[in-house]
Amino acid sequence: MKILDWYIIKKFLGTFFFSMFLIILIVVVFDISEKIDDFLAKEAPLKAIIVDYYFNFIPYIINLFSPLFTFIAVILFTSKMASRTEIVAILSSGISYRRILFPYILSATVIAGLSLYLNNYIIPRATKRRIAFEDTYIRDQFRNMDRNIHKQESPGSYIYLERYSTEENTGYKFSIEKFNKGELYYKLMAETIKWDSIKSRWTINNYFIRSINGMEEYILKGKKMDTTLAFTPKEFGRKDNTVETMDTPELGQYIQSERLKGSDNIEVYEIEKYRRNAFPFATFILTLIGVSIASRKVRGGIGMHIGLGIFISFSFIMFMQVSTTFAAGGLLSPLIAVWIPNFLFSFLAWYLLKKAQK
Repeated sequence: MKILDWYIIKKFLGTFFFSMFLIILIVVVFDISEKIDDFLAKEAPLKAIIVDYYFNFIPYIINLFSPLFTFIAVILFTSKMASRTEIVAILSSGISYRRILFPYILSATVIAGLSLYLNNYIIPRATKRRIAFEDTYIRDQFRNMDRNIHKQESPGSYIYLERYSTEENTGYKFSIEKFNKGELYYKLMAETIKWDSIKSRWTINNYFIRSINGMEEYILKGKKMDTTLAFTPKEFGRKDNTVETMDTPELGQYIQSERLKGSDNIEVYEIEKYRRNAFPFATFILTLIGVSIASRKVRGGIGMHIGLGIFISFSFIMFMQVSTTFAAGGLLSPLIAVWIPNFLFSFLAWYLLKKAQK
């Protein structure tokens, strides 16, 4: 590590964190102005607003804008160095262009490592607390509007509900079918099932059970029966943002469980899983693109560099959105979809580095 390395690292990280601090202030002010009526209407305590909501909202904002502001930070201070002919002086002193990239990569590693840790562990836990606050003080009570709900409870066991009321914790027109080697051996049908929160059990009302053993068949009818089933009311609650509240090990287990149940949203869950690692990697790509653009002294100066940098940043975000949309629709593998923008822009970074002023 030389004096030049520390100089660039301080410029890079200092500009990045100062930019993030400003954007956090702006986002928080706008968010307060948007939600102040909800806070007052629901009488949210000030401590809960600050600690439970905004302290858990800030990590999400930091991670969301980190690649963009990494790029902007590189463009800003590198353009200033180029305009003051510092880059030319460094190259003229015998230091290679590749050697100049070392402190940039080191700084990008710090930011990418922070983003990786936030993505996989900190943000999911913070999101869980933030959503709990929103459910209490901002959102209206959730109502499950799904109809004709089908789920695989376990291998060979399938359940059906015509609808489920989250207000009453009651399911209507319930049935469960169990198969062994493709043959039905048990079927239960009931008018309603209701969750008993005290006993942590389901109460089945007006049920009809059909058991099949070879050529023999047994029928059982009843008015009411308490039983345990391999699902709880949580599975019929609010589904949006569910995967965002799980850290990566929990998300992996959840994907396996949902795949077993035959869920239709496996692609969405896998996109979230792969995105947590692909997104921080973009920090390196955007850093290299930023250096290769901003290190050349041009007539347009910093304004030209910033304009081109913002265009490339938003192009990257657009590619990310388009590719993940294809994956969510089942037209593309989630792993490929999430990493396509990184691969494409890696080639752009390589091309720009080759053309950079050396």
